[in-house]
Amino acid sequence: MSSETIIFIGVIVYLAIMLLIGILASKRANTSSSEFIVAGRNMPIWLCSTTIVATWFGGGTMLGGAGASYEQGLLGVIADPFGGALALFLVGFFFVRIFRRLRLLTFIDFFENRYGRTAATIAAIGSISSNIGWTGALLVAFGFVFQTLTGVPVELGIIGGAIVVFVYTSVGGMWAVAMTDFVQMIIIALGLICLLIVVLIDVGGWGNIGPHLPEDTFRMIPKENNPSLWLNYFRAWLIFGLADVSAQTLMQRAFSARNEQVAQNSFYLAGFGHLSIGMIPVTLGIIASVSMPGLVDPETVIPELALAHLHPVAIAVFVGALLAAIMSSADSALLAAASVFSVNILPLFKKNVADRMRLWATRIAIPVLGSVAVYVALRVQVVYNLILDANSVILVCVTIPFIVGVWWSKANRSGALASMAMGFLVWFVAIVYAPDLPGDLLGLMVGLITILIVTPLTQKLDPPKPLLDSDGNEVEFKNRLGVLPLFRKA
Repeated sequence: MSSETIIFIGVIVYLAIMLLIGILASKRANTSSSEFIVAGRNMPIWLCSTTIVATWFGGGTMLGGAGASYEQGLLGVIADPFGGALALFLVGFFFVRIFRRLRLLTFIDFFENRYGRTAATIAAIGSISSNIGWTGALLVAFGFVFQTLTGVPVELGIIGGAIVVFVYTSVGGMWAVAMTDFVQMIIIALGLICLLIVVLIDVGGWGNIGPHLPEDTFRMIPKENNPSLWLNYFRAWLIFGLADVSAQTLMQRAFSARNEQVAQNSFYLAGFGHLSIGMIPVTLGIIASVSMPGLVDPETVIPELALAHLHPVAIAVFVGALLAAIMSSADSALLAAASVFSVNILPLFKKNVADRMRLWATRIAIPVLGSVAVYVALRVQVVYNLILDANSVILVCVTIPFIVGVWWSKANRSGALASMAMGFLVWFVAIVYAPDLPGDLLGLMVGLITILIVTPLTQKLDPPKPLLDSDGNEVEFKNRLGVLPLFRKA
């Protein structure tokens, strides 16, 4: 039996297991939209923390991060895993408790409560667009893996992987996503650790790699005093570290947690987990820059290492780890986009949406929005950059009003809308006329200045709205910091 056949069989078995888990989880997801979208708000810490890590640790970290470290060392992976881990800690410390208390289905509900329907619609469109772009990037990673290890064309891998994700996510919702994430995270960790050990043994240990690395491999700040360079460096930290504090994929886990303490601590555990596991592909990319120089496509470095150092049977197992990393993020992004559509976009066209209709609208939106992601994946086949670009809309339009809405009781609709408009305008102008500058970072800065100026000037004309939970009750602006006990019941 050829290596390709063994790998192909292993992939089929893995995908079948994911589908089976989705089907088993569907029994709990059929009762209500709350069960489907936020797991009935009853997720325990072991499941909540692993689904956060699995969601965050996707193809961008596994393939894109390894490729970036292969070419640029640690300076190439500031956005992820470093910025990605920063986002988890920030969410855990500044936002999780208040959002779990609000008992919402999407973070867009928060925008509508604080800023009105227009701001919420803009945020919803930005969130859906971002998640479609993220899913597209992950499907590209899926296609790369398939092509590198089995010879199957990238396009077929993208379409095949998408179909499997569509099915089990549509059937089982958050319960299916969380349970598959748990299994996938175990496979990811074991696969990466085994590959790192085997590669280090084969190359004769780190002592044979270190002397051949460039001097700046482990440098984490720019060497030159170039303003444009430093702006892009800060953009790398913020594109995940700050933009994703409002990510629906993360907020959905906060809403799903059993209580505030579970939500808070799940994010802290996930932050350490993401950074720890995320450094393994980064390390492998650095090792491969010495042991496998001259790769035409650096983003295939992880599959190439597996082919070069593992037995075919072990490769088949490792392919499961690669696919796990990709699918665990793709399913979450699709569920997030579909949830925002059914909860926040559908009511624009049909008032008084019944719970049953919302449940089925979410299910139907998963393959529909996923098909758009497939189109994006087929057109733009670069993993790491696509994931970063997918976050730009959120960074310039949503991030500032989101943060200010939680932490400034005077935040109002006028300030939020002005911030969104100016942030997007500056970003768009920069893309067209100054593409070398980080337009999204400039948009973020202008959006912050705008909301700080407009909000105080419009307090009488446009009074702030209170924080409201899912039942319409006002929630006070207090006890928001993530300072609940880590190891004992609060």
